[in-house]
This record gives sequence, C-alpha cells and structure tokens, in this order.
Amino acid sequence: MLVVLLKGRPDGYDPSVGGLAANGFGEHSPGHYGMASALLAEIVLTFIFLSVILGSTSKKAVAGFAGIPIGLTLTLVHLIGIPITNLSVNPARSTGPAIFVGGWALEQLWLFWAAPIVGALAAGFLANWLHAEETA
Repeated sequence: MLVVLLKGRPDGYDPSVGGLAANGFGEHSPGHYGMASALLAEIVLTFIFLSVILGSTSKKAVAGFAGIPIGLTLTLVHLIGIPITNLSVNPARSTGPAIFVGGWALEQLWLFWAAPIVGALAAGFLANWLHAEETA
C-alpha cells in the first residue's frame, strides 16, 4: 500500500531509487557505514531491545507497565540505528522493503536476518540466566 501511495506523487516514485527505507550498509547506509558497523549495530541494538522486552515481561517485573520501557527502548534504538542502517531489529521489517526495492536490498538482506537472530539469541541466553529460578 505504501508503494501505491508513494507512486501517487506528481513525479512518481521508484522504490529501487528511493529505497523505501530499506536497510543497508556501505553506500546504501544513510551514514555510509560499512558492513562491520552495520552488523555490530544490528546485533547490539537487537540485544538491548530484546533484553528490555524479556526483562519487563518477566514474572519478577511489575505487571502492566511493560509497554513503557519497551516503547522507550524501541525509540532509543531507532534514534541510534536509523543513521547507521535504517535499523531493523526485526527481519520481517527488513524483508518487506527489500522485496520492493530488489537488487542491492535483497543482496544485503542476509545481514538483517543474521544480526537480529544473533542479538535475540544472546538476549535470550542472558534472560534465561538472569531469570532462572533457584533450585537450592
């Protein structure tokens, strides 16, 4: 729907040129950050975001307030990550624009699947360790 709306502009819209906020590194990064920076940013920011989600929804957390830290953290990671890669922290969010943009966006999509998975796994292991019930 977004592409249809954008094509309604008087001068039209080409997703392969406009980018449709697709994630990217190198020349396709908003700040022209390289692959290593993009990989590190996506891993660390996903780790932070998922750690907050898992912590604020754990049994030990105060019920009913999880949305506040989750929303604020999502805002923070986007403020940090958008200039680096157009930030994903979600492979589905990366895949949609990449399909419409094609070319370079599909070629770089692997990073925006691999990095969030690595960051999420690390957050999961940390949460499992932090929230483990004592068995003594």
